[in-house]
Amino acid sequence: MAGRGRSRDRIEPSFGGRDSRDDDDDFALDADDRVAGGRAAKRPASKSPRSRQPERRKRRPPPEREGGGIFGFVRRIVYWCIVLGIWAGIGVTGLVVYYGSRMPSASTWAIPDRPPNVKITAVDGSVIANRGTTGGEALALEEMSPYLPEAIVAIEDRRFYSHFGVDPLGLARAFVTNVTTGHMVQGGSTLTQQLAKNLFLSPDRTLERKVQEVLLALWLEQKYTKDQILAMYLNRVFFGSNAYGVEAASRRYFNKSARDVNLGEAALLAGLVKAPSRLSPARDPEAANARAQVVLQAMRDQGYISGDEVRTAMSQTPAKAKRYWSGAGHYVADMVMDELPGLIGDVKEDVIVDTTIDKGLEKRAEQALTDVLNKDGAKLDASQAALVSLDGTGAIRALVGGRDYADSQFNRAVKAKRQPGSSFKPFVYAAALEKGLTPFSVFNDAPIRIGDWTPENYEKKYNGEVTLATALAKSLNTVAAQLVMYDGPDQVIKLAHRLGIESELQPNASIALGTSEVSLMELTGAYAAFMNGGYKATPHVIRRVTTADGSKVLYENTYDSPPRVLSETIAANMNAMMMGVIDQGTGKSARLAGWQAAGKTGTTQNSRDALFVGFTSNLTTGVWFGNDDGKPMKKVTGGGLPAKAWQEFMIAAHKGLSPAPLFGSGQFMSDPGTLNGAGQPMASAEPGMQEPVQERTTIGNIISGVFGGSESEYPQAPSRPGRQPLSPSGGGPVPPADVAEDGRYGYGDAVPPGDIGSAEEAPSGRPRRTTLLDLIMGQ
Repeated sequence: MAGRGRSRDRIEPSFGGRDSRDDDDDFALDADDRVAGGRAAKRPASKSPRSRQPERRKRRPPPEREGGGIFGFVRRIVYWCIVLGIWAGIGVTGLVVYYGSRMPSASTWAIPDRPPNVKITAVDGSVIANRGTTGGEALALEEMSPYLPEAIVAIEDRRFYSHFGVDPLGLARAFVTNVTTGHMVQGGSTLTQQLAKNLFLSPDRTLERKVQEVLLALWLEQKYTKDQILAMYLNRVFFGSNAYGVEAASRRYFNKSARDVNLGEAALLAGLVKAPSRLSPARDPEAANARAQVVLQAMRDQGYISGDEVRTAMSQTPAKAKRYWSGAGHYVADMVMDELPGLIGDVKEDVIVDTTIDKGLEKRAEQALTDVLNKDGAKLDASQAALVSLDGTGAIRALVGGRDYADSQFNRAVKAKRQPGSSFKPFVYAAALEKGLTPFSVFNDAPIRIGDWTPENYEKKYNGEVTLATALAKSLNTVAAQLVMYDGPDQVIKLAHRLGIESELQPNASIALGTSEVSLMELTGAYAAFMNGGYKATPHVIRRVTTADGSKVLYENTYDSPPRVLSETIAANMNAMMMGVIDQGTGKSARLAGWQAAGKTGTTQNSRDALFVGFTSNLTTGVWFGNDDGKPMKKVTGGGLPAKAWQEFMIAAHKGLSPAPLFGSGQFMSDPGTLNGAGQPMASAEPGMQEPVQERTTIGNIISGVFGGSESEYPQAPSRPGRQPLSPSGGGPVPPADVAEDGRYGYGDAVPPGDIGSAEEAPSGRPRRTTLLDLIMGQ
């Protein structure tokens, strides 16, 4: 009974003493879940699911309503940003790994060698030009003007010294600026990234290149110091106008070294990096200077310069860059680059080429040609000119290859071959002297015919009997033609080649009038053999080639022991004869006050080319005027524009120098004694004795003191014993050859040079004299 009573009053078990419905997670049994007597107890009607639902919502709100409002929204944004950031990081890491795997191993990375630079200097060490891909030599950071690195850092990468190769702040700033403006305004690349791109990568704007640029920038920062990175950048960045590096740009735009640029110039150069072509001061000086002011303000904002320095720099006159590659020195630089591989092979490192050029003479030469062309060139239809000047050793002191290098880079002094006209005649006369004639040998200036050729004098007038000295001074074509036939064209060619003419010459009679083409440089070099007393003067412009640090000499010229190519007597006589060209002949416009000067004019058919080549004891200079297309000028002769330009240059070149006589002092030399210009013995020369020519008087010794040749190095011209300087009656010079009793010319049978005009055509003011040609013709 008791058991049954307790059974009716049994208390249901519970957990934690809480209502079983307080939490959905609590475990509890109600009457419906209980099994009684093998049957489930019936659930009271009040316990239906519908009646319980409101109670459940009241006890636990649904998840979507938890943390509602603005804070929930922010939490969700943060959550998804984190998720997206994680996925973006995974994606970026994947791209980096992918594109990085396509690059060579980092252990093989190395800074590529900077393309070699050729620094070309004048005799005083000043720079004429730089040649090579970069256009300038590399400088250490401490060698540059301090304004240059400061300006570059201020405008291109203000946090250069604090970032690790990539600047996140800079990238973010550039991104915001570009988004707000709607177009690309700023770039986010650091100097290190720009250097990596310049050194290793193509300019393509691709994702792959950008990823590789970042990796390479990190490598550069790990391997090199900040100053080393900045120096590499400054020596390789492009500044426009084919100038790579600050040294090339400084010389290109300011004609000075990067060591010497001032604040305003440094700001201008730094401003070019953004858009080298558009902001070039050669193209748009105003835009270049506007950008330079932006750079100056950036330098002030970062504390590199003061406000006073900014105002001073801004007040300076805008820089006006010279024309691209202008100046005659670039003709020299091109000539050096043409010759250099043949002397040292391929250029694989920076080298310095010391030349023989005098920059002062170079400027005077260019100015002389410019002055004459500007004054008379247009009205006489002369558009171009060239000049080359060298000393007695053949060292080129000045060379101008054309009117303006910026307009035409063709070197007319070296590469153009043109007919020299009568300026070739000295070789014809020298060959005649070597065969035994003298300056006083008499020829008949009259119409002649050689085969189908009938040479005429320029003025179409004839002078009758004249000496060789007079014939050369007046540039008489008929006498020159006769001499070629007397000498033989082959002998003239041999002598010309011996003196330095390298071009092929045609062995015909017209060679007397310079119909075979030669270059101005080789023609001028051959004239130097007369000037220096008979030694070959090989034209050369390269004196020495060394490595950039000067530790190794790669080449040094060997023109200090030239061979003798003319005897002293012939050299002296030719000098005296060519002095007559300037004193009283066709070259009067080339006279130099106080200086003995000799030379020869040359004019080709229809005045297509006009030349004057002449010399003093100091310099031999050749000048050419004409047109590139061969168009005739208006009656321009060698004694006109070329002689005037020659005179202007030589006056400037000899300013401040003490006059010195030509070799031979302008006196005619002969076997029995020394004759003056009138054919009279010099006071110092005793009859029957030859005045010795002192070796110390050669121009070669005067210039360099290195000529040591002797007379025996070159065979003497044939001499005739017993030759008399004067006729027995004292009436003037007589033909130099002995005449045998049978009336034949004492040197053997000679072939008449052609049909010679009648002696009656000669002036009749004096008794007719028997000439050498009369003897030859049997008259």
